[in-house]
Amino acid sequence: MIDNLIQSGQPFRSRAQPRRWWLLAVAVLGLDVSSKAAISTLMPYGESIPLTGFFNLVHVWNTGAAFSFLANAGGWQRYFFIALAFGVSIWLTLELRKPRPALEVVAYSLILGGALGNAVDRLLRGHVVDHLDFHLGGLHWPAFNVADIGIVCGALLMVLTSRRGHC
Repeated sequence: MIDNLIQSGQPFRSRAQPRRWWLLAVAVLGLDVSSKAAISTLMPYGESIPLTGFFNLVHVWNTGAAFSFLANAGGWQRYFFIALAFGVSIWLTLELRKPRPALEVVAYSLILGGALGNAVDRLLRGHVVDHLDFHLGGLHWPAFNVADIGIVCGALLMVLTSRRGHC
């Protein structure tokens, strides 16, 4: 379906139905918060459970941003990232009230849900819980979570659609 929208050459405009798009963001947020709660409750910090030859379920914390950027900055980064996430979330919430191309509002919704998921973690725990660990041939991708998936997929969708002239 997404591929058809991208290839159609006509940017389908979503009607201003922000509730539908906010629900997508809430779904990402809910999945993120519940998965982090399950990991925090069921797995001791630092534990790793191999599930396949390339994937582990882990319980690690990140006090920084992507790839642990600013993780050792002394604590101020927690409040910076919380403020940034809420600022971006307010902007995205307002933007979702406007008619936009369908893929753009999907991207905004995914980013909104992810930003709120990591902000909630920072508010409640002081760090972000990461639990998805992929590796191959001794190389590990940094552990991440559902919120990160929402943010990255939303950003990639925005890049993909903007390169095709649909955003």
